Amino acid sequence: MTEARPARPGFAEVDYDEAMRRARGLVPALRERAAAAEAGREMPKATLEDLHRTGLFRFHQPRRWGGMELDFVALFDVPAEIARGCASTGWNVANLGVHHWMLALYDERAQDEVWSKNPDALIASGIAYPQGSGRRVDGGFVVSGFWNFSSGVDACDWNMLAVMVKDGERVVDHRMCLVPKSDYEIVDDWNVLGMRSTGSNDITLQDVEVSDRYLIDQFVPQAPDRNKAVQNAWFVLTVSAVYLGIAAAAHQFALQFAQQRVPTTLGKPIATLESIQRRLGKAEYKLQLARSILYYTAEQWDANPDTRAEMGNAIVVAKLTVTNHAIDIVNAAMRVVGGTSLARNLPLERYYREVFAGLFHPLSDDSAFPLLGRVALQRASADGH
Repeated sequence: MTEARPARPGFAEVDYDEAMRRARGLVPALRERAAAAEAGREMPKATLEDLHRTGLFRFHQPRRWGGMELDFVALFDVPAEIARGCASTGWNVANLGVHHWMLALYDERAQDEVWSKNPDALIASGIAYPQGSGRRVDGGFVVSGFWNFSSGVDACDWNMLAVMVKDGERVVDHRMCLVPKSDYEIVDDWNVLGMRSTGSNDITLQDVEVSDRYLIDQFVPQAPDRNKAVQNAWFVLTVSAVYLGIAAAAHQFALQFAQQRVPTTLGKPIATLESIQRRLGKAEYKLQLARSILYYTAEQWDANPDTRAEMGNAIVVAKLTVTNHAIDIVNAAMRVVGGTSLARNLPLERYYREVFAGLFHPLSDDSAFPLLGRVALQRASADGH
């Protein structure tokens, strides 16, 4: 293990409460920019400047490099809060924040290469292993591939690209390769229904040699934090919080609308109607339930490092459940607002598109339920009842 460096100037003194205060402070500006951000299909320059100024990209960066190095809960609360203002920005903060943690798993020389030159440097990713291939050469690997959905890539100086290493047809290794922007090409093809300003363009590179110090071996048994399943769990849990942020924003809009909307035929706010109260009450319950599910799963994962690999399917189910609850909450908000919710000058139709986009994200299906069922059956059989 390398010796920890002294704290660098930056955001090392920012604690959780201050980080959340800064995130809340950005919500109004992010809401104002959301429509223009969609049109531009990437985070606006002003948003990037705000996130760098407040240090919110660096909420999980090690303190020795000037980051906040906040506790695990910040992985959910910071992106969720930012997503109340702009879901795409919350998504990118979640992704890029996790990548700071991942860079800290690399060789110290790789960290120094990135952060000593620019501690604010952002790192994108291409996480689909089948899309990349690597072959061993002296001192490293030669990497080629084409990766979809590299969120926030235009603002990043580096990329972490996943590759599979094969011996014939047999997969013998998984590597996460750190490469500078000069080594890959960005394919500008992010034209989508929802989450438009994540700028999740594709990445391609061909026959790039990557030194061993810029590689993480995903199968190192003595370094469980580098395990592929563990890294995927962090990612899945973190981006799930973005859907909580979308749902919270939609629910708040519906609450305010119900209090202010006074139809001529009614003569009082629609908030006085039991039917409206019922919809809002169900949405409130589902918002609390989704948050509880996410936090309980995260706490179990964090508190039981020996069973993390076994919890992978529970994490996938938690993400699916949170996403479905968020969809129900947005639907409830639109039913409260009625036909007006379809207006392009209101944010609800954007919330609707963004939260449904979550259903098409990998690991947002029910494929994990059968395995969870088999595990439960095995446990019951072993217990004898």
